[in-house]
Amino acid sequence: MAVIDQAKYAALIRRYFDACNEANYDKLISCFTPDAVHYFPAGLPDVPWRTADTIARKWICCVEHLGSRWTIEKILVSHDSHEAVIEWTHWKGRLGTALRGDEWYVFDEETGRIREIRAYYAAPADKEVAINELVDFDYAQRGYHLKAAS
Repeated sequence: MAVIDQAKYAALIRRYFDACNEANYDKLISCFTPDAVHYFPAGLPDVPWRTADTIARKWICCVEHLGSRWTIEKILVSHDSHEAVIEWTHWKGRLGTALRGDEWYVFDEETGRIREIRAYYAAPADKEVAINELVDFDYAQRGYHLKAAS
């Protein structure tokens, strides 16, 4: 059985989120295999995002046009496979909205980089509410971010 460096994978996910928040192209690219794929639920244009270059450019566009910021709420890294799952919040500052969800990560065993991300939203993107999240779930009591980090 392969030894899984859970701390390394958790650090890579944090580095990826830092790169997203910084809109740092080179840092984003360094987190992915060149042929990485980021899958999303239906309803978004131009998905899935294929290649590290596309993923980096799309997140930078979100920062520039939506005022996007992301927070990680939870990270769980597998002990016996090169995979992880996280819970996140995507803050869209210019729109005054937020979306919560999960992502499943698959890492490349050779390079240790992200090869695939599958995004799942906690709720459909409802344009009538400011923060898309689970109904009646006590985010504050459970220690979730209630606003974007500055």
